Parts: sequence; structure tokens; C-alpha cells
Amino acid sequence: MAFDPQEKPLAALLAPDILDLLEESPASVAAETEDLHPADLADVAELIPREQVAAFLAALSPARAADVLEYLNEDLRSDILEEIPASQAAALVSQMTPDDRADALETIDADVADEIVSELPAEERAETERLRQFEPDTAGGLMTTEFVSLSENMPVDEAFTAVRALARLGRKEATYAIYATGTDGRLQGVLSLRELLAAAPGATIAEVARTEVVTVAPSADRQEVARITADYDLIAVPVVSESGHLMGVVTVDDVIDVIQEEQTEDIQKMGGMEALDEPYMSISFWGMIRKRGVWLCLLFIGELFTASAMQGFEDELKRAIVLSLFVPLIVSSGGNSGAQATSLIIRALALGELQLKDWWRVAMRELPTGLTLGLMLGVLGIVRVVMWQKLGIWDYGEHYWLLGITVGISVTGVVAFGSMIGSMLPFALRRFGLDPASASAPFVATLVDVTGLVIYFLAALLILRGTLL
Repeated sequence: MAFDPQEKPLAALLAPDILDLLEESPASVAAETEDLHPADLADVAELIPREQVAAFLAALSPARAADVLEYLNEDLRSDILEEIPASQAAALVSQMTPDDRADALETIDADVADEIVSELPAEERAETERLRQFEPDTAGGLMTTEFVSLSENMPVDEAFTAVRALARLGRKEATYAIYATGTDGRLQGVLSLRELLAAAPGATIAEVARTEVVTVAPSADRQEVARITADYDLIAVPVVSESGHLMGVVTVDDVIDVIQEEQTEDIQKMGGMEALDEPYMSISFWGMIRKRGVWLCLLFIGELFTASAMQGFEDELKRAIVLSLFVPLIVSSGGNSGAQATSLIIRALALGELQLKDWWRVAMRELPTGLTLGLMLGVLGIVRVVMWQKLGIWDYGEHYWLLGITVGISVTGVVAFGSMIGSMLPFALRRFGLDPASASAPFVATLVDVTGLVIYFLAALLILRGTLL
């Protein structure tokens, strides 16, 4: 991945000094960088020569190097883990949080990942193997097993001592939420650290904890996890099994990453291409061609039908060449309205504002909306034809009013049709289990282009027959 020093001025400033330390006194690197945030050290690692990154990480303590590894660019991190000996890689990833460890191993060669896992200590190995069983895009794949759970019967004084001891160990990622479990291990409630501190002396966890806990199943899609986190303003979402046992929690930092990735994928798909699934500067040349070329070919084939539609009205075009002047106006209007509707519905579906069953309500809303918008543009089209004729900019002949009405009616119909198609297509894709974001603006525009031409020329045949035609 290309690195712009101007975007990371601190890394650009530190990189030369760290390179000098690596050459002259590697042992001093850890002490000289102890006050820096791991994210800043990751920026340095991305800026220094590729062959020096492993040495840089080796100069840090395993815990510190693991922190840097979590912030490192995914491609560079994968290369490093595949390059260094499995025992050294295991020493690094064993210091990572369970969810980040599983994510790091997911991105490298499966055989290498298995070898690294086999080198992990027994507890971390069992934990990692359990997390790797879940799909990366599910709650189980996102969750961490480092959370705080206490018996619901524990007095708050003992609970406070236990939580403080866990915090000192530094092995619990989510210490801001405390989960109360019953004697059978099932989740019974949740309370915040503040609520624990404010609890009355002598009370038990059960008396303080809130029993209405929002949870997700390990198979829940990551979009569902992000939606629940946003809807309930959570900083962690507990993941429970079918039996109600607490398996892990998805923390808000992972949810933020999910939201960013999902939005990136949707934007790329709506641009008329496959999602890259990796940074723009990291994808290979042929990978970029494959991601973009397939959709461009499909869109091109779709546009061929536009040419076929025009050929079907070839005689009319020959008799009234003036009709061809308004073809771009007609098709672009329908494409624009369809793209607007598609964007609105895709986002509403993603946010959970609409469900598949709401398609009829949307249709009843988009039909009058599309007609109203079409009438607005249609009037502008009529005004344009009449004004150009009156001002002498263009001579449309003695039947220019009929031509203007043809354009106006055509625009109205095409815009209304575009709005309906654009709003219904995401529902159709969702119905067949496809991503609604695949209903990209270029795809909708291509679809509306063909039908828009048919509407235009049919209107011309009906209104202009015996005049221009």
C-alpha cells in the first residue's frame, strides 16, 4: 500500500531515527518508542523499507509488537506473519486480543495459520480455534472472549474487588460492562462499571444488574450487530448461544470497523462494480480489472439494447430527425430519478428503516413522487422547446408545440418509471438473497435507458403522427 508522508507527518519524522536505531542499537528501540501510541508505530512500520519491518517488531517487546500488529495494514501484517517463523508469529499473536488474533489468522494462508495456532499456548490455542469456527462476517467472528462476567449472587463489594483484579491483569478487553450469570452459566443481566461503583453496600449483583439485555446470536450478520449497537447506543453487544449462555461480546471499536467496511462495499457496488474487499492501492492490476470489467461488460451489453430500441424506430427518426435531439434528455432524466430512488431505498434497507414486506408501501409512495417530479421536469422540457423556438435559437417547425408536449409527456413517464424501477429493484434483489447495493446507479440507468426510449418514441408516434411523422 502506498504511503503518503504528508498524511502521517509524525511517522515521516520518526522513521529515519528508528532506522538508525535498528542499524546501530536495536536494543534501544523499545525504550525510545515506549511513549508512542501503537498506531503511530504502525504508521512507521508502513513507511520504513519492507525488509526492516520484521526487525522493527522484533526490537519491541512481544506485547508491544502485538499492539502494533493490530494497527498494521492488513496486507503488510499478513506478509509479516507468513514470513517470520511460526513460533515467533505465535509469540506475537498470543499477545493480541482474541478477536484480533482470529482476524489476523483469517487473512493469511490457511496452512501457515494452522502452524501458528499449533504453536500457541493451550489456553490461547483453544480460544482461537473456537473463534475460527465462526464466519468472519458474523457476530461469532467479531466477538472477543475477553469480557467480565460475575455470579449474580456475588455481593457488590466482592464484585468490585474481582473487577479491579481483572483490570490489573490487563487481560479483559471489555471491562466497561459487567455481565451477571446464573448458577447454570446463563446470562441474567448487565451493569456498567459506574453502576457497580454506585451500588449500595451489601447489595448483590442481581439487585443492581438490568435484566433486559439486548443480545445477538453468534450467527447474526455483522450488519445486524451494527444496527443493534446503533439503535440501543451500546458499547458492547453480548453474544449468546441458543441455550442462553454468554459466549463473548462484540465491542464498539469492531462495530465501527464493520460500519466503515459495509459503507465502503455499498459505495463501490453502487458505483457499478464489485466490492474491492481490500484497499485501493493494495489490489493488483488484474484484480482491479476483474472487479470492474465484469460489471462494465454487463452494462455495455445492456446499453446494446438501447441501440436496438433506436433501430426499432429508425423510420421515425429518418422522418423527424429532430426527435434524436432530445434522446439524451429523456434517458438521462429517467436514469437520474432511478438512481435517486435506488440510493434512498438501499440506505433505508441497510439502516433497517424498511423491510422486505414494505415494498408495496414504497411503491405507493414512489409512484406519486415520480409522477410529480416527472411533471416538474416535463414542464421544463416544454418550456425549453418553446423558448428555443420563440428566441430563434432552433427552428423546430410549425408543430413545435406538439414536439414540446411530446417531450414533456415522455419525461414525465420516464421519470415516474425510473423512480418505480429504482425503488423496487433493491427489494427484488433482497427477495432473492442478493445484496441490494448491487442495484447500482449505472445498472438502473442502463435499464431505464431502454424503456425510456420506447416510451419516448411511442409518445411521439401518438402525438406527432400526421405532423412531423
